[in-house]
Amino acid sequence: MTTPLVVSEVSKSFTMHLQGGVKLAVVDNVSFSLKAGESAVLGGPSGAGKSSIVKMLYGNYAVDSGQIIVTHRGRLVDLATADPRAVIAIRRETVGYVSQFLRTIPRVAALDVVAEPLLARGVERDEAIGRASAMLARLNLPERLWQLPPATFSGGEQQRVNIARGFITDHPILLLDEPTASLDATNRRVVIDMIAEKKVAGVALLGIFHDTDVREAVADRVINVTEFAPKEIAA
Repeated sequence: MTTPLVVSEVSKSFTMHLQGGVKLAVVDNVSFSLKAGESAVLGGPSGAGKSSIVKMLYGNYAVDSGQIIVTHRGRLVDLATADPRAVIAIRRETVGYVSQFLRTIPRVAALDVVAEPLLARGVERDEAIGRASAMLARLNLPERLWQLPPATFSGGEQQRVNIARGFITDHPILLLDEPTASLDATNRRVVIDMIAEKKVAGVALLGIFHDTDVREAVADRVINVTEFAPKEIAA
């Protein structure tokens, strides 16, 4: 079984420039790995650094120290030191991400929002639109909404578009930051099934789930983020 993600001794802090340059430590010595076909969950209380870890793994946050090694195009790449062009390629091909919030270009139809990751990878438009339609139907988004911009949708409807967009590709690593937070029970069940299918396909998944039932349904193991609590950092 391959290991497409290895996180080694990663630390993160924020500098509070409006507070005299005080450094606020977030996490320290974060170390774990993910195997293909495994679904791991980050556990710990609110504020422990779970979302910060996910954002570092996607390249949204820079790291203070440590390595984030991903298998990209058949070779090992340290995402922590990769240049912006490499980060974009890794996001397009290797590391997918479903965030809590949908951010889209105004006036773009939901169907096009979901299909866009496939189009970016060279999939023909008819196929991409067909697959996007199937994803939205599976997530019970009414067809009358597909040609409307998601900015006009409810929170739960926007989240279903977000999930469809994140799950439509075959990224070997998939990061999930509270994907079911705005969903009803029926659609939470759909997402649980979709995660199970990704596991069977050999995808390595790392998620944050505050919903206990969802967490217990999808987690092969829980990574306790409190183990990465930082030491005091002096101003």
